[in-house]
Amino acid sequence: MSDDHSISPEAKKTLERQGLPKSIYLVSYPKIVFMYPTVLTALIVAIWMHLSHGLYATEDMGKISYFLGTAFLAIFTLNMVVISFDFPRTTSLTLFFFIAAFALGGYVMLVNYPNMVPFFSGLVMGIRPVANAQFYYLIFGMFVVLFLLVKMGVQFDYWEVRPNELLHHHGFLSDMERFSAPNLRIDKEINDLFEYMLLGSGRLILHPSNERRVIVLENVFFIGNKEKTITKMLGALQVQVRDDSN
Repeated sequence: MSDDHSISPEAKKTLERQGLPKSIYLVSYPKIVFMYPTVLTALIVAIWMHLSHGLYATEDMGKISYFLGTAFLAIFTLNMVVISFDFPRTTSLTLFFFIAAFALGGYVMLVNYPNMVPFFSGLVMGIRPVANAQFYYLIFGMFVVLFLLVKMGVQFDYWEVRPNELLHHHGFLSDMERFSAPNLRIDKEINDLFEYMLLGSGRLILHPSNERRVIVLENVFFIGNKEKTITKMLGALQVQVRDDSN
């Protein structure tokens, strides 16, 4: 990893004066990170089940337990939809919510008016998912382990943007590639509105100067803030270079 001596003292003062960082880290995460709503729901349901019915109980759960089990499955299903399909436009998101509202309305109607469609009403009323606290704790624990492994993995593959260079840190031995950054061009793409809503995630495309290949980083968190900060940082250096030339 390069040190701060690669940045001129004048550039450092310019960055400090504008409140900009000396480097910005970019990490591309796998889609499993978007499962955190399911993980939090599993923890909440596990704690409630543990306190109300014990750790191993599976019988005489009551309506609240059935409701929580159904809610967990609903959130898990929505999470799987998020990581399985892309919703790049508002129209696709609107269509999804329309289908979800239609399904929810149909469920409420069958519950409140079971005689309208007896066969489907019987199927809906028979849905009573049951799981004890241990099950939800295990779901929570498995995802936590996966999240920790993901966190460890990205420590060995990330990008660092500095005012005058772009660095790629990768490998267990901290291998590093350098690219010129002053003329770096960046493009931001929001390819899934759900993922953007969950973690401000999107695709960041880097075009280093004097480099033919394009660097594509998927699932960069809080991409809007990252893109704005990088643009300001590189712009500050360009202004500094112009001032020095005069």
